[in-house]
Amino acid sequence: MTRKRKEKVRLRWLSMITILTLFLSSTFIIAQESYTISGKITDIDNGETLFGASVFLEGTSIGVVTNEYGFYSISAPKGEYRLLITYMGYSDIKEEVNLNKNQQFNFEISEVSTKLEEVEVIAEESEIAVLRKPEMSVLKMNIETVKQMPVVLGEVDILKSLQMLPGVTNNGEGTGGFHVRGGAGDQNLVLLDEAIIYNTSHMFGFFSVFNADAIKDVKLYKGGIPARYGGRVSSVLDVRQKDGNSKRFAATGGIGIISSRLALEGPLFKEKGSFLIAGRRSYADLLLKASGNDNSVSFYDLNLKTNYKINTNNRLYLSGYFGRDAFKLGENFSSSYGNSTANLRWNHIFNDKLFSNLSAIYSKYDYDLGITTAEFDWVSSITNYNLKYDLKYYFSDKFKLDFGASGIYYEFDPGKISPTSETSAVNLFTLDPKRALESGVYVNAEHKLTDKLTAQYGVRYSAFTRLGGQPMVEYENDQPVVYNEELGIYERGTEIGETVYDKGDVIKQFGNLEPRASLAYTINDNSSFKAGFSRVAQYIHLISNTSSATPLDVWAPSGQYIKPQLSNQYALGYFRNFKNKAYSMEAEVYFKNTDNRIDYIDGSDLIGQNTIETEILNGESRAYGLELLFRKNEGDFTGWISYTLSKSEQKSSGGNAGGLGINDGEWYNTPYDRTHDISISGSYRLIDKWSFGSNLVFQTGRPVTYPNGQYEYEGISVASYANRNSDRLPAYHRLDLSVNYKPNNKPEGKFKGEWVLGLYNAYNRKNAASISFGQNIETGANEASRTAIFGIVPSLTYNFKF
Repeated sequence: MTRKRKEKVRLRWLSMITILTLFLSSTFIIAQESYTISGKITDIDNGETLFGASVFLEGTSIGVVTNEYGFYSISAPKGEYRLLITYMGYSDIKEEVNLNKNQQFNFEISEVSTKLEEVEVIAEESEIAVLRKPEMSVLKMNIETVKQMPVVLGEVDILKSLQMLPGVTNNGEGTGGFHVRGGAGDQNLVLLDEAIIYNTSHMFGFFSVFNADAIKDVKLYKGGIPARYGGRVSSVLDVRQKDGNSKRFAATGGIGIISSRLALEGPLFKEKGSFLIAGRRSYADLLLKASGNDNSVSFYDLNLKTNYKINTNNRLYLSGYFGRDAFKLGENFSSSYGNSTANLRWNHIFNDKLFSNLSAIYSKYDYDLGITTAEFDWVSSITNYNLKYDLKYYFSDKFKLDFGASGIYYEFDPGKISPTSETSAVNLFTLDPKRALESGVYVNAEHKLTDKLTAQYGVRYSAFTRLGGQPMVEYENDQPVVYNEELGIYERGTEIGETVYDKGDVIKQFGNLEPRASLAYTINDNSSFKAGFSRVAQYIHLISNTSSATPLDVWAPSGQYIKPQLSNQYALGYFRNFKNKAYSMEAEVYFKNTDNRIDYIDGSDLIGQNTIETEILNGESRAYGLELLFRKNEGDFTGWISYTLSKSEQKSSGGNAGGLGINDGEWYNTPYDRTHDISISGSYRLIDKWSFGSNLVFQTGRPVTYPNGQYEYEGISVASYANRNSDRLPAYHRLDLSVNYKPNNKPEGKFKGEWVLGLYNAYNRKNAASISFGQNIETGANEASRTAIFGIVPSLTYNFKF
């Protein structure tokens, strides 16, 4: 690094520290003007902390919502108040408070009744708090709502439920991952107890890795991403595991036609701690084996968590996740992949205003492939170690500050090919491992400017260092890809040598300021306008030429030839409640543009590629749209209607490589562009024993590239193709139904069970997962054939808890 660049980086860090110091120093003046009430809100039955509970001083506009660990802090002038605690599905608490000194109040609240629990919908925070909070483009799912929605093969699925909401979609039936506002799957930051999950799918997309019995909170940031998050330009999915029941031993589980699950939780250390163990395993492999089928597909996962309360101000958490999939086709092909995570956290309350969380996190995703006929195995992985420290300071009723820092060390192992026999034609070959360090520091404020106007603003500074420990190929004119005008194709650049970097060397460095801001203007207690802007940098990339995530997709860090993605998103929304909050409506428009979005060239070879930069071109993407969500929140019938009108495009010009680029340098549809996306979800409680659920989905067909002609070369028929993603699959639509039956569960009884009968794709729509083209050998005519993953799929599941 040059002296000039070092000085520039040093000045950036000093400016951030100066801002932070000014904010902190001002707290002593503010603190003298008021007194503070602080504490935690927990569930009275199991001791779980409640994230998003509203804590207000009745008759005033002074209030907060609890953080991820149930902590709250309110400052107000001296006087007598009535403290109001609300959380949807729970009984309200009102407590008289004489605020003449700093005080601590911990509250335990209880669910109101089984009946009300059944009619919960998406929101968990009080509606007034949601309207006033300057959060844009945020979705929060209630786990009980998720469990009532009909899903494929009877397995409760958080990701499938999120895809019923505006701006979120998948990439086809039976595919893994999800897409948010026209973004790619790798542009989503998925966190499970703060640990990064790189592949969210089981059984190639039929199930997600999230066991609903082990999950407490689900929050998706589609835009307006808070400054504490970084590293992905499209969205953040923050999933939190249960802490475990600290009051009594409890068990939850289910037996289905494809998989079963069991979660155990209970107190430890004389109720100073608790534990959670949740396991899930499919038995499709056992069923296939019993039927004499040589093929096999299976998955398992295990969620673990424990915590210990050292004292009132200190608590330790240890959590982990381990999951794996195995797939086998006879004796010729086998594949497996899985995630492993661990997180050690320390919650510390410095005083009634300052809360902190220190986390040390490990995450790994690995995948392997074995082909018996070719006599080789392929193994690859990505591993990261993350240290982060987050703090929140409750300055006053009008001003709250989040700040912190993080560092992630990456180890990329792109692949190792090993022969499985002495006769194998494959030689031992290891792709060059890659190493990188990503760090960030942030400060973010929530500022109540007036009684009607609240702002949230902040900035994150991120830095990325591509580390040595590998050779780097050098190309003529510094161009790894060049355009061959004679053949009209892009091909590999001319190698002129290589530079070997030691582990202590720096190959490339990047740094970016990422400002974030949003505003909420409250018109009245029932309506508000919101606006937001966020700039986010992403330094690692998933390089794939498939329409959905596969175990062999290549993760690559930014470096000498691959620049970090930089995205700007703008959003404007209107939010309104109707009929005493029995109904609600949300409408948002957004525009998002991303620089340095890479795409593969025609004829690229991505698997086993040591110089991935020779297979890609740099470009840009843009996405814009309108999202509408109308909900019915109360009554025996609840549900929502979601509609998204959107466009997602990409452009990859030739640049210094020459030529016009992909698709002649014009904008083309991304593989995840969906013009129209309509979802209707409903739940009806007939009586206490019987309830019914339904989902209706319609989506514009996914963009694909079809052949538009053919020619013969030396007697072989060769297809020519239209412009990239210029065609579409047929429209996708389906109807799902479910029936829930609860036997005579006595309120005082410890054991409770229910039967869930599901019907996925009730009218047996053969939705096209792909359309392939070929030539009929007998007639010589060209033919198109449709591949459908599912027709109608019935399921039966028995759920229980005690």
